[in-house]
Amino acid sequence: MPNPSIKDEELYRKLRDEGASAEKAARIANASAREGRSEVGARGGRAAGYEEWTVEDLRGRASELDIDGRSNMTKDELVKALRDH
Repeated sequence: MPNPSIKDEELYRKLRDEGASAEKAARIANASAREGRSEVGARGGRAAGYEEWTVEDLRGRASELDIDGRSNMTKDELVKALRDH
């Protein structure tokens, strides 16, 4: 069932399949619907992938998002949890 708050469901699904978090995918999909894909794509992102972050940084981000069990998670588990958020 499509989510009415997602304005470009096709792009949202593609981003999620590529590993983007739900929050990031929704933000990009909605900006794309509002401003156009080429405009959003031209801005681009510069952030490193979660695999390049340290465990400490991943735990910090997980803390910001209030992800339960983060202190006992491995790096791979943290990456997955952040992407699934």
